[in-house]
Amino acid sequence: MQAKYFSTIHMMDPCVKRMGARGRGAIVNVVGSGGRVASPWHLPGGAANAALMLVSAGLAAAYGPRGVRVNAVNPGLTRTERLQEGLLVEARVNGSTPEQALQQAASRIPLGRLAEPQEIANAVVFLASAKASYITGVVLAMDGAVVPMGM
Repeated sequence: MQAKYFSTIHMMDPCVKRMGARGRGAIVNVVGSGGRVASPWHLPGGAANAALMLVSAGLAAAYGPRGVRVNAVNPGLTRTERLQEGLLVEARVNGSTPEQALQQAASRIPLGRLAEPQEIANAVVFLASAKASYITGVVLAMDGAVVPMGM
């Protein structure tokens, strides 16, 4: 909670207040999709992500009348060094290769592939822009992965 939740809150709080005072602004939080469903191996991180999604929606409702939009993006699996490290560990645990772990992960995503960092950045830039002037309180799930209930 300290690393994920409170560090974000401590940044958002003064920003949203200043934006509200000036009558306009946009905040876009990038929040892990682990907050959408409980996972026994990701409870602390998932709880922090769920809390950040809730806070994003709550601040959108509180500061919308002051001209501030607050949204969040759940990027899902994205090609990053961190993900590559995770695939190595998963492959070792399952006795497979990183390529097989990648294929298995991609098979759960409707587009059949992982996101590229630029694709996540494009969504964030859009939500922060004037083109999204009527979008607030949204948590945009970008991977479309089927998340089993109760998992």
